[in-house]
Amino acid sequence: MTAALSIGFLLFPKLTQLDFTGPYEVMSRLPGAEVRLIWKEAGPVRADTGLTMLADTAMADCPQLDILCIPGGPGVAALMEDEAVLGFLRAQAPGLRYLTSVCTGALVLGAAGLLKGRRATTHWASHDFLAAFGAVPVEARVVQDGNLVTGGGVTAGVDFALTIAAEIAGPDVAQAIQLQIEYAPAPPFNAGRPETAPSSVLEAARARGAGMRAEREALVQRVAARLTA
Repeated sequence: MTAALSIGFLLFPKLTQLDFTGPYEVMSRLPGAEVRLIWKEAGPVRADTGLTMLADTAMADCPQLDILCIPGGPGVAALMEDEAVLGFLRAQAPGLRYLTSVCTGALVLGAAGLLKGRRATTHWASHDFLAAFGAVPVEARVVQDGNLVTGGGVTAGVDFALTIAAEIAGPDVAQAIQLQIEYAPAPPFNAGRPETAPSSVLEAARARGAGMRAEREALVQRVAARLTA
C-alpha cells in the first residue's frame, strides 16, 4: 500500500493560475498524493486573469503537510505583509519534506524569513529582489537547496514539479507523468528569457511592468527592513 503524500498549494486572490495548475498537474499524479488547496477560508479564489478556483482547506484547519507550494502572481504583494499567511508558512516549514515556490511565490517565502542563506530563484523580472531577503540568487529554471525547491517564472513550475516527482517516486514515475501530460516544450518563438527575447519585446515588457516593479521594490525594501530589525 502506497503511503499518503500530503501536498498543499496556497491559493490567494490575484495569483497566476499556471503557477499553481502546472505543478498541480504533475504532483496530483504522484502515487499516494493527497492534495489540499489552501486559503484563509475554504471557498472561491479568483486568479489575476479572472479564472476562479476553489480552496478546499482553511489555513486554520490544515494539518502538517509533506509538501507546500506557494505560487506567484500580482497577489503576492498583499501576502508579503500578511501575518496570518506568513505565520502559517513559518509554522508549516519545520515539518515539511519540501518547501517550494513557483515564480514570485519565492518573495513570500522571503518575507516569511525562510530564504535566509539559501539558494533560490524566481521570475526574471523579480530575481534581483531575492538578495534583500538574505537569499543566494541563482539564475536557473529550478533551484534546490536542501528541502527548499524554487522554480523560475510560471511555466518553470512544471519543471520543478517533475524534479520533485523524480526524487519522491523515482525517475521512471516522473518520466511517465511527463509523457502522460505530453510535456515536450517546442515554443514557436525563442522569447521566453530576457537573454533570448528580441530587445524590442523585452523593453516593451519592462515598460508594461514598470509600475508594478516600482511598487514591489518599495514593498521588498519595507519587508526586508522588518526582517533585519
